[in-house]
Amino acid sequence: MQRLARRWQRRGVRIGFVPTMGYLHEGHISLVRRARQAVGRSGLVVVSIYVNPTQFGPQEDLKKYPRDLKRDKQLCRAAGVDVVFVPSDDEMYPPGMTKGFSTWVGEERLSREMEGRSRPTHFRGVTTVVAKLFNIVLPDVAVFGAKDWQQAAIVRRIVRDLSFPVKIIVASTRREPDGLAMSSRNKYLVGDLRGQAVVLWRAVRRAQALVRAARRPVESARLKSELKSFIERQPDARVDYVEFFHPETLQTAGKVGRGTHMALAVFVGRTRLIDNGRM
Repeated sequence: MQRLARRWQRRGVRIGFVPTMGYLHEGHISLVRRARQAVGRSGLVVVSIYVNPTQFGPQEDLKKYPRDLKRDKQLCRAAGVDVVFVPSDDEMYPPGMTKGFSTWVGEERLSREMEGRSRPTHFRGVTTVVAKLFNIVLPDVAVFGAKDWQQAAIVRRIVRDLSFPVKIIVASTRREPDGLAMSSRNKYLVGDLRGQAVVLWRAVRRAQALVRAARRPVESARLKSELKSFIERQPDARVDYVEFFHPETLQTAGKVGRGTHMALAVFVGRTRLIDNGRM
C-alpha cells in the first residue's frame, strides 16, 4: 500500500482516505463521496477496513464486532472506491502485539474526558492506528464522521501537533429516518431495542430545545440530570455519560448556551451507542 501511494505521489495524484473498521453502511459511503469531492475525478480514494484491536478494552466487543468483508468490498466498488486496504494484525503491529510492539501515539489533553474517561485505553489505540494508516496510505485528505466528535477533534490535534501533511475533513452524521445515528453496532439492536435507541437523538433534540428556549445559559449539572432521567425512562437504556463542552477545545462547560456542544454515550441493552449535537 505504501509503495503504491508513493507511486501516486510521484505522479502528482491526490489521495483521499476514509479509515473504517468495516461493516460499512450509508454513513461510511457518505464519507467516501466527500473524499471523492475533495480530490476530484483525477484523484484516488482509498478505504481501509481494519478492526483495530488496540482501541478495544478487555471487556469490549472486539471478537463479536460485526464483519462482512465481501459486502464491504461490493459497497466500495459501487461507490467508486479505487483501493480497499485490508491489513492484518501482524501487518499493523509487527511482530505481534504481545511480542514486540511498544511504540504508541498519545494525545494527552482532548482525550481525558468522555470516551477517554469511560474507555481509558481507547484513544491511545485510535491515535496510534490513525498515525500508522497516515504513514502507510500517505493521504492528502482524510475524512472522518462527526458522530465520533471527540475522536475527530483528537485526530485534528495530532495532525496539527505532529505535522502530518493531511487535511482533515469532518463530515456530517448520517441518520436513519427516525434520527438514530448510523453505526455498525446498530446491528446488535434486536427487537424493541432498536426503537429504544432513538432516545439518544431525542435527548439531543430535547437539550437543544431547552437551551434555545431559556433566556440565559442553563446550568449543565441540572440539564445533565434531566436528560439522564429522560433517557432512562426507556426500560433497557443506561446512561454512561452526558457532557457539555466547547466544540473545539472540548473544555467542559459549566453553563450551556447556544454554540455549546453535547455528547452522550448510552447502553441500550448491551450495546453502547454514542451521539452528539450542537446546542
